Amino acid sequence: MTKRRMPSAGFSITIRVSVVADPYAIGRLTTAVGEAGGIVTALDVVDSDPVNLIADLTCDTADAAHAAQVTQALEDLDGVDVRKVSDRTFLLHLGGKIEVTPKVALRNRDELSRAYTPGVARVCLAIAENPADARRLTIKSNTVAVVTDGTAVLGLGNIGPAAALPVMEGKAALFKRFGGVDAWPVVLDTQDTDEIVRIVQVIAPAYGGINLEDIAAPRCFEIEARLRELLDIPVFHDDQHGTAICVLAALTNALRVVGKSLAEVRVVVSGAGAAGTAIIKLLLRQGVGDVIAYDRPGCLHRGLPGLNSAWQWLVENTNRDSFAGDLPGALRGADVFIGVSAPNLLTGDDIAGMAKDAIVFALANPDPEVDPREARKHAAIVATGRSDQPNQINNVLAFPGVFRGMLDAHAEAFTEEMALAAARAIADGVGAEKINPSVIVPSVFDPKVAPAVADAVRAVAKANAAAVPRPRPDRETIELV
Repeated sequence: MTKRRMPSAGFSITIRVSVVADPYAIGRLTTAVGEAGGIVTALDVVDSDPVNLIADLTCDTADAAHAAQVTQALEDLDGVDVRKVSDRTFLLHLGGKIEVTPKVALRNRDELSRAYTPGVARVCLAIAENPADARRLTIKSNTVAVVTDGTAVLGLGNIGPAAALPVMEGKAALFKRFGGVDAWPVVLDTQDTDEIVRIVQVIAPAYGGINLEDIAAPRCFEIEARLRELLDIPVFHDDQHGTAICVLAALTNALRVVGKSLAEVRVVVSGAGAAGTAIIKLLLRQGVGDVIAYDRPGCLHRGLPGLNSAWQWLVENTNRDSFAGDLPGALRGADVFIGVSAPNLLTGDDIAGMAKDAIVFALANPDPEVDPREARKHAAIVATGRSDQPNQINNVLAFPGVFRGMLDAHAEAFTEEMALAAARAIADGVGAEKINPSVIVPSVFDPKVAPAVADAVRAVAKANAAAVPRPRPDRETIELV
């Protein structure tokens, strides 16, 4: 039997019903929803007459089919007429989730003359004479392009640029909400690597940073590497680096809880795509004991045929003993499991075979690699990517603060040192007095997280700039009054 997902706000519906007004009417409605497996989150009476009342019943369901079942349960009640069903997620997306709002008032001719012609021409000429002034005098100082080709969207795969746009809008909204960064979706109707690189290169002057998003591996590695060579602004692939930062932060605290050091543990990573590869590289940079990478061909090991360049690098730098078995075999005696792959690959028995005080990060979303409830029976610490489970590892802990720090420092590149500093800031954000098996990362709504990450990244960026001074322009940057 297929196990149904837990109800969540992602499948929240509002059902408008007409019900005969008797003392038990509301109770019948809520009981029917509960018996159908839904969770009532709100009930509002919107109208009534001597015989009937009209109510909006809002409830969380597990998926579209479950929402239909909950609705049918209400329709089956005597004296109940379902008038309308609204999907609250679709309602939230109507007309898009972001907009452009001017920062300056245009109330009269004088203000118009300064914001636009003729006054703006003086600012244009200043930037033409000294292009560095664009970082101070335009949106470049606080704007990021969120770039995708729609080839690896969430767990949905290659669904194309138009279908990817809601995710990119959401990303832009998160940038603004948590980092005060203005971000804009750039969805590209091409999957040609050369064309993507060229498009991003030629639009880059308007932006202070590039956030690559949901581009399939291994093309994402080449696109990022080439853009880093071409551009003088940071290029950050969040599926790689944002995930790696958050995983390292969570693992840092998890190891503190169980009393182990990174240098002594063996880690198994399921999923050697963009996220898995970046996680492994950051763990190696931080001095992990050993890592085994697993993907569709099995555990990546020396001698495995048909490896692409990214996997070839992994087999040369991981899996010290060249283990060639399956995923459950790799887990036997391992201290840490990190899953960024596919649902339901493991059972509780597989977790039971891990080392004492095992750590399990099952991050496939929405369905993790192992049922968290089964994993908790055997592991000391369990984390997922879900908001309805403890220890949610969410990239929003990293990317708003990372870009805030890079933009503030006028950074020209994202570096591994910035990633390590961001991970430390997130880990330390929990506080030694609060850390426990169910709290290894701060809340995504903790207002101290993004500023702490920004401060850490800004310090690294400024130190890097001081170590490698850039040529000064022929004249000083103009002073603002």
